Amino acid sequence: MPRTSENRSRDRLDGQYAEPRFGNISKHSLRRPANSGGTDFAAIQESDDFVAVRRRFRWFVFPVTLLVLAWYFTYVALGAYAEDFMSRQVYGYVNMGIVLGLLQFVTTAIVTVLYGRYVRRRIDPLVDQLREQEGADR
Repeated sequence: MPRTSENRSRDRLDGQYAEPRFGNISKHSLRRPANSGGTDFAAIQESDDFVAVRRRFRWFVFPVTLLVLAWYFTYVALGAYAEDFMSRQVYGYVNMGIVLGLLQFVTTAIVTVLYGRYVRRRIDPLVDQLREQEGADR
């Protein structure tokens, strides 16, 4: 039923305002009680298996991120403050700045491959185990 000014006035006369709606979805229909038979995400988050997944993820990501950022900022600092070193010829027109710049790309590719391998071997099995425990499908 389309909302008209007459309907709104009637709602106000009853002493209550109508719940605002967008389409046929009310704000309250989106909320689900915590134990309505669905997945209990709070329990999963507090489980030992989930903590293990997070620990393994952090074990790889934080050190590697720090290492790669240190490597990148060293390259930038060398480019800014060590012009003699960066302009040193390595082979023909190729200087140290070009070599180190290309090594940045190589480093990114290596980290990407290592992360993919690490996730497949160490994290994905635990995530699959968590999904099986909760009966969730992929």
